[in-house]
Amino acid sequence: MTNWNHKPPRENSPPTLGSKGKRPSQLDHSRTETKRRRLVSKSETSTRMHYRSLGSSNRFEAFGSSSRTRRNKRIRKSSSAECSRKWVFSSRDCLEYKDKVVVVSYNILGVENASKHPDLYSKVPPNFLEWDQRKMLIREEINIYSASILCLQEVDHFSDLDELFQTDGFKGVYKARTGEARDGCALFWKDNLFTLLHQENIEFRNFGLRDNVAQLCVLKMKHAQSDTDKRTHTSVTPSNRNQSIVVGNIHVLFNPNRGDIKLGQVRLFLENAYKLSQAWGGIPVVIAGDLNSVPQSALYEFLSSSKLDIRLHDRRKVSGQLEIPSRGGVFKSHFDNAARIPMSISRPLPYRWSNEESRLAAGSEGISHLQHHLNLCSAYLGIPGSSKTRDASGEPLVTSYHSKFMGTVDYIWHSQELVPVRVLETLPVNVLRKTGGLPSEKWGSDHLALVCELAFANDGKRT
Repeated sequence: MTNWNHKPPRENSPPTLGSKGKRPSQLDHSRTETKRRRLVSKSETSTRMHYRSLGSSNRFEAFGSSSRTRRNKRIRKSSSAECSRKWVFSSRDCLEYKDKVVVVSYNILGVENASKHPDLYSKVPPNFLEWDQRKMLIREEINIYSASILCLQEVDHFSDLDELFQTDGFKGVYKARTGEARDGCALFWKDNLFTLLHQENIEFRNFGLRDNVAQLCVLKMKHAQSDTDKRTHTSVTPSNRNQSIVVGNIHVLFNPNRGDIKLGQVRLFLENAYKLSQAWGGIPVVIAGDLNSVPQSALYEFLSSSKLDIRLHDRRKVSGQLEIPSRGGVFKSHFDNAARIPMSISRPLPYRWSNEESRLAAGSEGISHLQHHLNLCSAYLGIPGSSKTRDASGEPLVTSYHSKFMGTVDYIWHSQELVPVRVLETLPVNVLRKTGGLPSEKWGSDHLALVCELAFANDGKRT
């Protein structure tokens, strides 16, 4: 510690007497300088020791040796540990797989949406909602994951993100929603890892399915991994760089009463993803996004089982979002109500769907059975996790949390040509509740990013 009160000896002070009472010569100057330094050092050491002997509060604050400070440090460390997310690895031997990619799905909370719904963030300090702060948190978080592909939803400041992510080696494409809403979907990939072969967008408005949009891209692995990427340990290992993949990004309609439109959007999205996969030689598919549906829902069942009889489900409950009548627009967390949400239970009397509702959901009037041709698996379902962060089925308990909802609506799905190597666990419910709601000081959105590493199951055998 520097002693601000100590005054070192003046450099022009008269020389002191030597050990034999003689004035030192110029040759002894270095010896005098050494003594002077020792004197200063001794004085400073004395001052530091004196500072230690001051009153307890000053001493403990300065040196952090009190039990209170140690306790505070333990609390901070414990809090930091609680707020950290951990990787969970597959039990299978994944060393044989050479081509791997890290995929992120992240609803980043649109700036306009946050400003239009302040009631959802009543317990969130205003500065945590500021875009300039949130975008930096989002960028830093994504860089920690060493992501290869990003699927972002609720993007209404694409130029900001594009500028930031370009400096991190990403390229991206954007599709804004139709209608009055300003947000949309953005899909980024590491430029040194992938080449964009094909891109197409879906405007659901063209099919009478509202103003939501979706993106589909075909990405091909490049032949070599850059030195920079090797140093940063980005998860992709070069083997056969003819590997290609279809990546889909979607943000499904929110309105819980319009299950017909939700199903229609997902059906059309999956149909186009399958056609694209087949057009490029049956390449693997990754589907990511905010589906605005919980794991116990009929919409989830459609994705996982590839089929659904809509007559067995109430159109207003297809997504599993449970509205509380006494508080319009408020939705409970799905894990608090999981027991009340049946999974395709046959009923004596089927639900009635109008011709228009059937047409929107199934694509044609009079059709009640939906089907898609992608054999999809949920990335998180493929790797068991902790009961603190997973529901009974294996999906995350929470991917979104604000004052009126706590539950899971975000997913990463993949075809069977891909296998999950690891997934990033979300946060326990009790830890999230301590925040009072997202965004927070650490997390830049009211959603948590889903992150998984996927490997090509063919191990580079396909050309």
